[in-house]
Amino acid sequence: MPIVRYADPDRFTDAENRFGSGQPLRVTLAELTRIFRDLGTARLRPDERLDIIVLDVDLAGFERPGFATPTGLRVVTDATPPRIRFAYVLHRGGRIVAQGEDTVTDINFLLTSNPRFSIGSLYYERQLLRDWFARRFPEPAGRR
Repeated sequence: MPIVRYADPDRFTDAENRFGSGQPLRVTLAELTRIFRDLGTARLRPDERLDIIVLDVDLAGFERPGFATPTGLRVVTDATPPRIRFAYVLHRGGRIVAQGEDTVTDINFLLTSNPRFSIGSLYYERQLLRDWFARRFPEPAGRR
């Protein structure tokens, strides 16, 4: 199971509800932690542990304060892709077997994700991380 930490989340590019158009920072971070853990549980072997330090988050879209609602609105366009930057260390049997820093983003995110069929929030960010886990750990935990 991944262990997820956040490096200075108050300075993240766009991860909080500044104008009332989304969820507060603590909720965003809790959801990202859940996504990392769910994906790690599905992809990592029982003897593997993944340490993740999230360095920056830029959610899909941008905030429009007061746009037709009293709390604002998050507008998602193809020019505002999500981006998550993190460092990771993969441990297997107590030894470090892989480590690095990645920035995941997808300029075609509106073509490759469909939030209508997603459960929970952070639809586009979940798809980015799902793709990263699939590339980094090509076979699910039960098949390796």
